[in-house]
Amino acid sequence: MGGMTEMARLRTEESSSGDKLTGGGGRKMHYYVNENPPWYYAIVLGFQHYLTMFGATIAIPFILSDALGVTELKDKARLIQTIFFCSGLCTLLQGLFGLRLPVVQGGTFSFLAPAMAIANLPVFADAGWRPKLLEIQGAIMVAALFEVIMGATGLVGILLRFVGPLTIAPTITMIGVSLSEAAVLQSSGNPGIAFMVVVLLIVFSQSAWLGKIKLRVGNAELPVVHLFPVLLGILISWGVCAILTATDTLREGDAARTDGNLAVLKTVPWFYFPYPGQWGTPTVSVAGVFGMLAGVLAGMIESIGDYYAIARLADAPPPPKTAVNRGILFEGIGCIIAGAWGSGNGTTTYSENNGAVGLTRVASRTVVLSGACIMLLFGIIGKFGGIFATIPGPIVGGVYCVMFGMIVGVGISNLQYCDLKSARNLFVVGFSILMALVIPDYVDKNPKKFDTGVAELTQIITVLLSTNMAVAGIIACLLDNILPGTDEERGITALHGGGAGARAASEEEVAKTYNPIGIEAIYRVFPAFVRWCPFLPVPYHGKGDDTDKNGGLSISPTEPDTNDLSSKV
Repeated sequence: MGGMTEMARLRTEESSSGDKLTGGGGRKMHYYVNENPPWYYAIVLGFQHYLTMFGATIAIPFILSDALGVTELKDKARLIQTIFFCSGLCTLLQGLFGLRLPVVQGGTFSFLAPAMAIANLPVFADAGWRPKLLEIQGAIMVAALFEVIMGATGLVGILLRFVGPLTIAPTITMIGVSLSEAAVLQSSGNPGIAFMVVVLLIVFSQSAWLGKIKLRVGNAELPVVHLFPVLLGILISWGVCAILTATDTLREGDAARTDGNLAVLKTVPWFYFPYPGQWGTPTVSVAGVFGMLAGVLAGMIESIGDYYAIARLADAPPPPKTAVNRGILFEGIGCIIAGAWGSGNGTTTYSENNGAVGLTRVASRTVVLSGACIMLLFGIIGKFGGIFATIPGPIVGGVYCVMFGMIVGVGISNLQYCDLKSARNLFVVGFSILMALVIPDYVDKNPKKFDTGVAELTQIITVLLSTNMAVAGIIACLLDNILPGTDEERGITALHGGGAGARAASEEEVAKTYNPIGIEAIYRVFPAFVRWCPFLPVPYHGKGDDTDKNGGLSISPTEPDTNDLSSKV
């Protein structure tokens, strides 16, 4: 009955609210950001968001544990639980108090390259994996303070003036390239199984006829195969490996056998609640922090692009500066949480889930918050992490091959904003990518040449020059800002003018979409603070009411400031 009532309401409101929400022409979404579907729809669609982010998230603890030398499967299971728990917690914070759009927060590959550089420092040559992880945790937490400051002070806009597609493209591209060794390592145990996984993922994600297979969920038809290619690929190949193991087709000791790690399920508890400091007290070094800043910066820039993308996909007003600043602020807080909890990673906005919003035409904030609660639940169930810790290495390697290739593709796609006929632009991109391969390789083979005599300074130089994405980003940014070129040629205008075609929105709709939970209490208690705070919106009191009865603040359509509701970064 609840579903029928809801559908009836949507049909009767289509002509009236549809014009208001979409600027005329009927409804573009099944559910808009501020609308709530029936609870059972919210749970099912929330679970879909969980499955959508699953593939990218599950890869991170596997890569990290291999880089650190984690051998105990129960420890890998705890890493898996922790990263999903932190993803759910950070998604809740972003949905309630941060950007407030239906964005999913999760681990990011941007932090893996600097994490590996930290793990390979000479000081950890004879250390176990825990000291390395504690050093990575401390580096993430301190480096994330930069993101917190950028959001809290509104410096994001200033930073973006110097960072364009020619900086973003090489930086993200080198994330995928630098991780290729992990794909080789995992796949080498049984290249045949890894190749099977690659073929399955390609077919499931790219096949046009499989894309026609749809499952009806509520009033939306979901292309299930295209939505869950990673999950389907893992499950099918895992099943094939189980059959080959049961029939002894795979020889004893083969990396693709499924019976080698089953003992971990007996040792992993049913329930485990991740908590801050579960691995010990994090340590901090200047070198680690400087290296991790590259990951923080890459994640932050990528997220800002995702903010405007999800606003367009959800048919929501373009995010005002205050919302962008607040989103970055809470992403920084999320990275601090992930570092403190010991996931070995940070958080960023997931583009995959933005795509799910566009496919399902369900932009309800409630759906994403439901998905966040599911992430928290599975982060607490110990057996869940234990099951996925037993996935054979060649299957993981096959997934890596496809996913790392996608990261490279995403990086290259940023060049669409630039003039690729420009010799200047081609030089910046090509030179920065080549140097990002040459310099880290040289540092790795000649470590003594960078010994300054000061241990801390030597570590800083070693970490920065060993991190491919940091080298690519620094060189590309310097060249792009030093060499003469117009904003149109560099792609700055196209990249940051993405909201030009967006529909107009009233101040009331912007306030309902982006105002964080509890903002009214802040208006009452700290009215003067709101006026200058770059991440809080000014009060909205309705049409025709331009005075603040609580603190004397007002909305003036002719007085733009940091809280200008129509401005963009």
